Amino acid sequence: MVYPPSDKVWAANGEEEEGGKKAFIDGIKLLEGELKSNPYFGGETLGFLDIAFLPLYYWFHTFETFGKFSIEAECPKLVAWGERSSCTPLYHTHIRSMTWR
Repeated sequence: MVYPPSDKVWAANGEEEEGGKKAFIDGIKLLEGELKSNPYFGGETLGFLDIAFLPLYYWFHTFETFGKFSIEAECPKLVAWGERSSCTPLYHTHIRSMTWR
């Protein structure tokens, strides 16, 4: 629900771009809703879903730049989650230091 329309945010024009932007924003709002009042998708600690969605967070600036919208204005809890998730000791100790082959 998030990745397919994201291509249209930065690679399409006109109505296709606007439709992709709306679908993308709807998708990230759905993700934000799943956070509920928790700091992470799994509750109080960083978990599998957080790690799976972190790559999406790192693309937020690109989507905002090409789509000319603010993800923080649309989904402030999701942006706060991304900042929190990428600053956890687990992320810095294990995930960020992994060598991808």
